[in-house]
Amino acid sequence: MLTQKTIDIIKSTVPVLEVHGTAITTAFYKNLFEAHPELLNIFNGTNQKQGRQQTALANTVLAAAKYIDKLDTIIPVVKQISQKHRSLAIKPEHYPIVGEHLLGAIKEVLGDAATDEIIGAWGEAYGVIAQVFIDIEDNMYKEAAEQPGGWKEYKEFKIIEKVKESDVITSFYLQPADGSQLPVFKPGQYITIRISIPGEQYQFNRQYSLSAAPGLPYFRISVKKESEPNTPEGMVSNELHKNRNIGDTIEITAPAGDFTLNDQQTPVVLLSGGVGITPFMSMINSIAKNAPGRETAFVHASRSGKLQAFTEELQSLSETMDHVSLSYVYENPSEEDKQNRFFSKQGYIDAAWLKENAFLEEADYYICGPVPFLRAMISNLKQIGVLGEKIHFEFFGPAMNLETEA
Repeated sequence: MLTQKTIDIIKSTVPVLEVHGTAITTAFYKNLFEAHPELLNIFNGTNQKQGRQQTALANTVLAAAKYIDKLDTIIPVVKQISQKHRSLAIKPEHYPIVGEHLLGAIKEVLGDAATDEIIGAWGEAYGVIAQVFIDIEDNMYKEAAEQPGGWKEYKEFKIIEKVKESDVITSFYLQPADGSQLPVFKPGQYITIRISIPGEQYQFNRQYSLSAAPGLPYFRISVKKESEPNTPEGMVSNELHKNRNIGDTIEITAPAGDFTLNDQQTPVVLLSGGVGITPFMSMINSIAKNAPGRETAFVHASRSGKLQAFTEELQSLSETMDHVSLSYVYENPSEEDKQNRFFSKQGYIDAAWLKENAFLEEADYYICGPVPFLRAMISNLKQIGVLGEKIHFEFFGPAMNLETEA
């Protein structure tokens, strides 16, 4: 337990963290990787380059400072982060390393303002917060390992099929290399893959949504090929598209994530942009398999039909469901796109179109796609009267505050 004095000191640093938080976390990651380059095996270089990881950590530190006397308040956020940590095989021994460099970054950025008293209080608070993460993640590791077909960290899988879904998205079908059974996951969850790339010193990991229904004898991930192959953004996706084929193996962790389809029979609306369609393929496959009478609206936004994946699969699924609507919104549709019977709008999804075409009473609304798409859809849904508790969304990458961050 923290003393009241420590709590008061931590809370007194909130204004400083609001101003300097990202500078602190930027210095933290720089120093961490210089001292422990082996940790580059864990962190996503793309998110580092874009600054999203630094901002996400700054937001977490700020939240911890604000609620240091009511840590239960931020447990939902801690659990969401812990899902990603478990999927990346973060271990208890990593936390003291992080603590050392976080305190060092606070001292580096704030200088004399970071008194011994402040550093001491944050050291004490970090120990308490880290233990919360460690305990939650320990339970998650046990759940992942003890479920039928489960395992704890990374496991070797074989690519059994590789299917081009669009001009930019390819699916990889994966089975355990040892022939063991697969665990049942929740529709919407993701896995982490880890691969070595020739010529690169460190391994790379990326998290991809599972895009097929649970209960099948394989996992499926559907990967968008980034346009710049030699950038952090394109390193893994281009390696998978170009060089990983049937019979090759990759390592993956057990399914994780809390952006999952509820198991009620109430209506559901799925709003996806670009490759954000992938978790919804798991969800709609699951609905078609287990609850074909559930009222479902599936709306997908893309630049054109050539870039949209799963058009044939979605049409086939719709024919097995009793109450489903498919709507495609294309920014630059071709004449062929406009002839598709599911083509609904040229341009972008706006509030008026949503209210007319995808507003279902008592529905839960799920959103996945690029950050601007998430921000726009949340705003549109609120404009047409959808309650915040009915809106669920998934980030590809570290979480952001959609109301304040560009």
